[in-house]
Amino acid sequence: MRDLFRSWGYEARIDTSYTLFPTPKIRQLELLGPVPFKASLTEPALKEDVTSSQLKDHLPTYNCFSADGDVTAELVFVNYGRPDDYEMLEKMGISVKGKIVIVKYGQSWRGLKPKLAAEKGAIGCIIYSDPKDDGYGEGDVYPKGPFRNENGVQRGSVLDLPVAPGDPLTNGYGHTKNAKHINYQEATTIMKIPVLPISYNDALPLLKAMGGRVAPKTWNGQLPITYHIGPGPAKVHLKLMFDFKIEPLFNVIAVMKGSEFPDQWILRGNHHDGWVFGAADPVSGMVAVMEEARAIGELAKTGWKPKRTLVFCAWDGEEPGLLGSTEWVETNQDELNKKAVVYLNSDGNGRGFLSAEGSHTLEKFFNEIAREVKDPQKGISVSERLRAYIKVNGSPENKKDIQSQTGFRIGALGSGSDYSPFLQHSGISAMNVGFGGEDDGGEYHSIYDSFDLYTRFKDPDFLWNYPC
Repeated sequence: MRDLFRSWGYEARIDTSYTLFPTPKIRQLELLGPVPFKASLTEPALKEDVTSSQLKDHLPTYNCFSADGDVTAELVFVNYGRPDDYEMLEKMGISVKGKIVIVKYGQSWRGLKPKLAAEKGAIGCIIYSDPKDDGYGEGDVYPKGPFRNENGVQRGSVLDLPVAPGDPLTNGYGHTKNAKHINYQEATTIMKIPVLPISYNDALPLLKAMGGRVAPKTWNGQLPITYHIGPGPAKVHLKLMFDFKIEPLFNVIAVMKGSEFPDQWILRGNHHDGWVFGAADPVSGMVAVMEEARAIGELAKTGWKPKRTLVFCAWDGEEPGLLGSTEWVETNQDELNKKAVVYLNSDGNGRGFLSAEGSHTLEKFFNEIAREVKDPQKGISVSERLRAYIKVNGSPENKKDIQSQTGFRIGALGSGSDYSPFLQHSGISAMNVGFGGEDDGGEYHSIYDSFDLYTRFKDPDFLWNYPC
């Protein structure tokens, strides 16, 4: 990537940071009774997906920044593991103290599920993808369709991102090679209990073995069982052990100096690391950013120069916890405070509609650009296509808003991608953009986020992976 940027006329380099990056040494989950069962914790290769057979070196199914643990206890089903779910349990007189909870993915960020479970006294957390939300309840599963199959598992970080993204050993300053850092046992953003993601194939025997009260109808998924809350009689043994090692991060930084205002920086970024193959997340976003850089490089060869300095950033370590971008921002904080004008982020692209969230100082800019960019499929502007979509499918509030406004409101940024350290740590205006909405699927953070799936279901002609 660095060499490609250089070939397009940029001053490009690799900036190296360091970070805690735990990987699993032991993963065990077994149902001790009433009917013994051992979870496979694997995603098998498919003959329809060429890369899925490359099983040797990929990261296994796990939640990064889980705690070590060897726990045995009865199971309690806690729905999505939100505060209102625990309120419901309390009204029923059911406690999770000393228990292991099993919780559905969805409705809240994954890291909040084990955090809240631990606060309520649970000693372990199992997160599974229910087919109602992420599987055959949505449509045909992979490889027949794009949705999560019975063995698909959503990996992901459970670092306490709302408190502090980035390396948990150096909160507030960059983890350079000689930086002082705390021991990982002292880190406050690592989960306090063991947490493991599983497939709905592995979840079914656990949930089927549960008794106690029948779950409220609103808690039901689409597995072929009656959902019970417990506790027990299902009793499980969960054992996790991690290698809490410090690893290098490689951020690719490419700079084209401005002709008039070289000390004003426009930063553009996307991460380059994926949980496995990462065709949709992040490659579909990263290749678009690189094509933008190449196109600008071609312009520069004609004599054109940007007035302000352009800084293209390819971040490492986004998936485990926004590690690369956060460490880079913390390391370069003083210079960024003086020079950074705006940061533009993306994460992935697929067939569909333009979306954007960001600092509202950028709302007018977004609308101006959206009116000028043509949709690659329909030939109208992406603004017109988005307006049409909202008129048909938007909420009553959004429909009313789009009728009375000539432009769009952009949403507020939360967390979860590399804009976070720029906006929320440094106060730099930021925007996150992407295309999607007609690229639904269940490959997220699984081994099946592959070239085969992407080219069959997400964007077969790569129309949304070139800058417009």
